[in-house]
This record gives sequence, structure tokens and C-alpha cells, in this order.
Amino acid sequence: MVAKDQIMENHYEYSKDFRTALPQLLAVSVKNLLLLGYGMTLGFPTILIPAVQNPVEGEVLRLHSSEVSWISSINLIVVPLGCALSGVVTAPLGRRRAMQMVNVPFFIAWLTFYFSKNTSHLYMALVLTGLAGGLLEAPVLTYVAEITQPHLRGALTATSSMCIIIGVFTQFLFGLFLYWRHVALLNIIFTVLAVIALCFVPESPHWLVSRERYNDARKSLQWLRGWTTPHRVDAELRDIEALYNKKQEAEGKVETVYERLSHYTERSFLIPFFLVSYAFFVGHFSGMTTLQTYAVSIFQMLEAPIDKYYATLILGVLQIVGSGGCVLMVHYTGKRPLTIFSTAGASVCCLLVAGYDGYIQNNNPNSWIPTTLLMLLALITHTGIRLLPWILIGEVFSAQTRSGGAGLASAVGYIFGFLTNKLYIGMVDSLSIWGTYGLYGIISLTGCFVFYFILPETEGKKLNDIEKHFAGVKRLTNTVYRSLKRNDISKLQDLKGATNPSFEADTTYI
Repeated sequence: MVAKDQIMENHYEYSKDFRTALPQLLAVSVKNLLLLGYGMTLGFPTILIPAVQNPVEGEVLRLHSSEVSWISSINLIVVPLGCALSGVVTAPLGRRRAMQMVNVPFFIAWLTFYFSKNTSHLYMALVLTGLAGGLLEAPVLTYVAEITQPHLRGALTATSSMCIIIGVFTQFLFGLFLYWRHVALLNIIFTVLAVIALCFVPESPHWLVSRERYNDARKSLQWLRGWTTPHRVDAELRDIEALYNKKQEAEGKVETVYERLSHYTERSFLIPFFLVSYAFFVGHFSGMTTLQTYAVSIFQMLEAPIDKYYATLILGVLQIVGSGGCVLMVHYTGKRPLTIFSTAGASVCCLLVAGYDGYIQNNNPNSWIPTTLLMLLALITHTGIRLLPWILIGEVFSAQTRSGGAGLASAVGYIFGFLTNKLYIGMVDSLSIWGTYGLYGIISLTGCFVFYFILPETEGKKLNDIEKHFAGVKRLTNTVYRSLKRNDISKLQDLKGATNPSFEADTTYI
């Protein structure tokens, strides 16, 4: 069996053993330190908001409700700007150096939080974290796709979302034991660690080939394929060179601006763009985005039977468990069942929370009921709808619109995240908890029915088949296709990431 696997390993002379996989795991883990830091910036407002709403003695900052709504959302509205600049920054700097440079605004932001004396300082720090969060998108996505072998790529790519959620969780944990300013200072350590650790992993061999640094590309491949000898990486290096030679030939046929824009008016772009945007909308307005941001305040408002900070910590653990469940199950169940289950479950949880706040609380108060329901909401949404748009975003767009479509859809997702947090306080003031969560429940229930009719099963399907489905040429079935290992996949197809859409999308960044 081992011999057979080695023969079928991607047509190269690599073995599927621990030595070959270890350097790729190490490189991706180092990259994930950056995502851990980004997750910390998303979780930090959760402990910051209650601290500045009801400050301790000696704290100079005290914020009103209108200012707090900006604290929870201003970073999200800046992320699309960073996304737009991300590819431009990556091309000249390289993947590794770009990831190192992104830590600079993170570092400045954490120092600004620590020394902040007024609201504008907090706003400036949040703008920096949002900008850095957008800038890291291109180098992070492309680096992992370019350094990993196809059979490892899917699992290693899936660790990205997990690390962001773990980063959010660390803020809940630190907030239990440390004052928020001290948490900001502690977070700098992870930023510095990321910069240092990135010095010990190689640059992407694909980027090095695009810069005609062939010797450096060979050394990079030797490191990434198990610290092996030069002749063992020659075949893969030749294919990478062929890929970029083909790209340069294709670039000789320049499309006009009108021709490029016309791709974005076609059915093959508009339908998947609506699908991903709607998935972002439901994911954010299913109640989980505001719960993550305002967790401490919500548990306090609902009089949770345990300490509000401990409740928030449990919430973070359940987010991690739910995301891990999604990563493990999606290959076997497909995306449709997980999405329908998570939206239906979110609807039930939100409607029951609304019912408790509107009726049961006034007649038979049992504070464990809404606490349990919100915990279930965190678990259920992260098994499907919270991760769905990020999974879909790299595989539903056509080859001509994949990069631009992913950027536009990501921007829409962050805008919905901004609106969710910005509107929350006003919604609670005017609709109260029962009205707010009742609306979230209706949106989730509607999403469940809409996804049942419009979401195709893309798990295990070829990218060209998915493209044909949205173009109206060929309809996808709702069965999950898990292909066997095949000997007839060309080297070029593997290098272009036939099983990894984020890799194909990267050609515009090089």
C-alpha cells in the first residue's frame, strides 16, 4: 500500500511520509501565527467595550453607546480597503516579506491601544487593525497554496479559519485575568513572534520563479519537500517554470478594459456573487457576529447564571469546536447539509431567545435558558453558515472573475459585518432583545429555505464543472463526489491547484 501511494504521489519523486509533510506543516503553522494575531484584533473589542462603557476607577476612557457601536465595527469597514491593496503589496515584496510587513500596523495598533487617552486613539488603532487584516489576505492565501502538495493543501488551508477563531478565543481568555490595556501589550508578543518565525521559512518557489530567481526557487522547494536533494525537485521546478512561461505567453493577448469588465456582467459571475454575498448576509445576521462582539454585555443583560467573562470564554471554546467539526465533516457530508442544518439551528436558537426575553423572563425567569441557547448558537453556526462563504468564495467564480469576484465578495462580507455591529445597539434600544433576536431568527429561517433551493453541492466537484453550473451549461448534482487517486492528472493541472481554488485565483497577484 505504501509503495502504491508513493507511485501515485502527484507524479513527482516525493514520498507521502512525515519527513516530506513536516516542513510544509511548519511553514503553514508560522503563517498561522499571523492569522492568530488577526483573530486577536477581532476578539479584542469584546473585552474593550464593557471596560470603556463601565470603566474602573482611574480609567480615563468612558464611551457612550454611539461611540461603542463604532468601536465594534470600524475595523470591519476598513478591511475591504486593505483587501484592495493586498495584491499590489504582495507582488513586489514577495509572500513572506509581505506577511512580515503586515505586522507593522498590528504592532502600532496594540501600542496605540495601550497608551490611548481618548476615543480618537481607539479609532485610529481599530483602523490600523482593519487595514492590516485586509492586507494579509493575498499573501496568506497564496503562500499556503503555493508551498503545499495537493494531498495536504486542503487540510492545511482549512487551518486558517481555525487560527482566526483561536485568536478571538485568546482575547476572551486573557480578558478573564488581565486588564484590557495589559491584554493589548501582551498581544504585541505574538506580533513579534510572527515576524521572527517568518525569517526561518522559505519564500514561495512560485514567486521566486516569477522573478526569475531559479536557484532560490530550487532551494525553497528542497526545504519544503523534506530538506531533500536538488535533483528530486527538478521535475516540480520545471513545471512551475512552464506554468509561468505559459502565463507570460497568455499575457501577450491583452484584453481591453471593456472586455475584462464584460465578464462581470455575465451570469457566471452574477449568480455566484449573489450566492456568496447572501451567505455573508445570513452568516452575519444570524446573531453570531453581534454575539461575538458584544458577548459580555449580552450575557450581563440576560443575567447569565455564570460569570459573564466565563460565559464568553465558553462561547469561544464552542466556536472552535464548531469550526473543527465543519472542517472534519464537510468532506463527508458536503456543504449543503451543514448549511441547511446550521441556518435552521440558528433560527431555532434565536427565536427561542426572543421568546424567552419577550415572555418567559417576565413570567418564569430561568437565566440558564438564554445562556444555553446562545452557546448552542455559537456551536451550530460555526458548523456551517459562518464558514460557508469563505469556503465558497474560492470555487464558485469563473477563471476570468475569480480574483476580482473573491475580492468584491469579501468586501461585501466585511460591509455586512460592519452593518451588523453598527446597527446592533440601535436595534436593541428600539426593538429590545426579543425584537432583535426575533429578526435574526427570521433571517436565518429564510436563509435555510433559500439555500435549499439555490445552493449547489460543490464539495469534491471540479472547478470547470462548477463554472458550467453557474453559466447554465451543466447542472451540478447534490451528491458529494470524493475522487480516488488518479494517475492521469497532468503535472500542470496539479500545479495550477485543480483541487485548490485559492491557488488558481492568485495568478493576478504575480
